[in-house]
Order: sequence, then C-alpha cells, then structure tokens
Amino acid sequence: MNKWDLDACIHCGKCTRSCLFLEKYGIDLPVLKEKPELAYHCFLCGTCGCVCPKGIDGKEIALDSRRKLVEDGGGKLLDNSYDGLLLEKNPYKFANYRHSKKKAVFFTGCNFPSFFPKTTDKLVEEFAKCDVGVVYDCCGKPIEELGLVSEAAGIIERINWKLKESGVEQVIMACPNCYYFLKGRLDAEIISVYEKMAELKIGNIYQKERIPMYYPCPDRKDRKFEYDMKPFLVGKVEDAFRDVQCCGLGGCAAGKEADVAQALTDRVKASREPELYTYCASCICSFRRRGYEDAKHLLPLIMGIDEKVPLGKTPILNRAKCKFK
Repeated sequence: MNKWDLDACIHCGKCTRSCLFLEKYGIDLPVLKEKPELAYHCFLCGTCGCVCPKGIDGKEIALDSRRKLVEDGGGKLLDNSYDGLLLEKNPYKFANYRHSKKKAVFFTGCNFPSFFPKTTDKLVEEFAKCDVGVVYDCCGKPIEELGLVSEAAGIIERINWKLKESGVEQVIMACPNCYYFLKGRLDAEIISVYEKMAELKIGNIYQKERIPMYYPCPDRKDRKFEYDMKPFLVGKVEDAFRDVQCCGLGGCAAGKEADVAQALTDRVKASREPELYTYCASCICSFRRRGYEDAKHLLPLIMGIDEKVPLGKTPILNRAKCKFK
C-alpha cells in the first residue's frame, strides 16, 4: 500500500494509540496531513507507520509538510526556534578532516563525541594503530528533517567530496542515525563501528545475565547494530521497552512537545527495569536529561571506559574541541 494513500485509512485508531503526540491532539494520520502547523511537533519515530494496517507513514506526512513550509517560506525555515541548531550545523562548525587521508575512517558524528569524549578518543587511538583515520562531522540529518532539503543535499555533497579527496573507501559509523541517513548516499562503503571492531579485534566482551535493550528509532526494524554487536555481548538481550516509541529527541520536536518528551522517559521509568542499554548517544542523553539515570551506552562498556554523560554546556564544548584534534 502506498504510504501516501490517505484515502485507504480505515480510521482504526492504531496510529493514535501508538503515539503520544497523536494521542495528545486526538488525531490520526489523515488529520495530521491537514494540520501542517503540527509538522514540527512530530518526533519522526515511524512507529505509526509500523502499526498502520494500510502502511500509511506519519513520519513521511510530517516531513512532506515541513518541506512545503520551507518552500512556502522562500526556501527558508521561518521558525526561529531552530536558529541555534542551524547556526551550528548548517554547515557544521566543528568539522575536522585533518586525519582523514586513509582508506578507512571512523565517522564520529556530532553527538557521540559530545557525550562520550573519552570513548571517542580511545576508539580513535585504537583505530589509528590499524591505519584507520577519523572524521569529525555531522551527517546532516537534522537539517534534512527540518525540511531544508537543498541544504542537506549540499552537506552530503560536501562530505562525499571531502572523503573522495582523502581517498576514503570505507566509512565506520558509531551512530545509527548517521549510518541510516548516509547509507547509499556516499560513494564509500558504510559499516557499523561494531563490525569494524570485530574485524580488527578491538574491544572487550561485555557480560551480563540479562541486557534490557532499547532500540533506537532508525535501527528498530533491522537491528543491524545489535547483530554486529553479538561478538561483544554475552547474556540474554531482551526487547524490554517496546511501548517507548522514541527517546524524545527525534525529529527536533522536543522543544515543541516537552511534555510528550518527558512522558516518553516516564514510560521508561514505569517499566521498572533496573537499567536500560542502547547504542545511540542521543537516546542516552535524552533519557538522562529527563531524569532516568540508569541508561547505558554499550560502546563505552565494550571499550572498557567508565564515562557518564555530561549535561549543561559541556557537550557543545566537547564537540568544539573535535575541530582542533
């Protein structure tokens, strides 16, 4: 079924019941299409599309509305609440390709080095021993998700050109958002950091009887990262947070829907799980900022690094430091 075929909607209510945002406004996906003023309130998690029996995708509806709002604004985002994000990421101010002239490079993304700088530095150090370089850059996903399609295309073109100029043939991703956003859009091969670590025998076994896993939105279906992580995990991995549709950072919507973002973390707390494991730095940051202290990123654990997510202004300072490494 065509994801745009809104006439096929049978108004079963599954999308509304699966999404705290839709539930808050008492709407389903066809109504969302009629309310472009709510486009930037959607977390773009894709949960509604997964439960819809007709395959209608609310994420694509919201994205289409965002693109049209930008088009109607003469190619500009008229909502100034995103000015800070645009100032930093369009283009990314802390990009650094100084150590990229290798056949394979570790693409850090922007959030992982922000919240896990020690682990990032350790990975860069270990990869360097295996003749793997490093690129500090943002993939451009936040820009495209704001509806700024041409700007995002320019960012991807710049990344591709820089990698080709450096002779890069393989790009290693720690961030699932970067992985899925740039997959198939670069000329170089893209693989997960766990796949490369297993190949190069970097990292340690993390053993625990039970590992309650939270799957980040982009990898919730394929679980590619979990598969690549198998050589490092000993214990029963369980999908323990199925009713938590998003961490609260998706789609740059948290500023519009702070109460919904908090409610998503509250659902994690209500699960009564003693701890949460995931492999997305953004998810860890979001949960911890909203009061859930027991969220753990698996990559630092595999690398044997004891590192807690910093809050306040420290993350942006950590990103800024990457420009000079």
